[in-house]
Amino acid sequence: MALYMVIEHFRNDDATPVYRRFRERGRMAPEGLAYIASWVNEGLSTCYQVMETPDPSLLEEWMRNWGDLVEFEVHPVMTSQDAAQRVAP
Repeated sequence: MALYMVIEHFRNDDATPVYRRFRERGRMAPEGLAYIASWVNEGLSTCYQVMETPDPSLLEEWMRNWGDLVEFEVHPVMTSQDAAQRVAP
């Protein structure tokens, strides 16, 4: 399973339509794409979200559900523990 840091920039810096849709329709993530955790900045304009999936195309499918309200940045990431193991002698 791969982890992804998804940075969501709410269009027009407006979280209201995003949260409205979330209340009405849920996360709208396809099966196989797992939500791990998220944080929103104090200005309610950007969300930092960690997602997990073995298939990156599922991220694309999920982002299409939100693309009218959100601009996305996606960064593959790993845990600090995995990073430490990778650089260990």
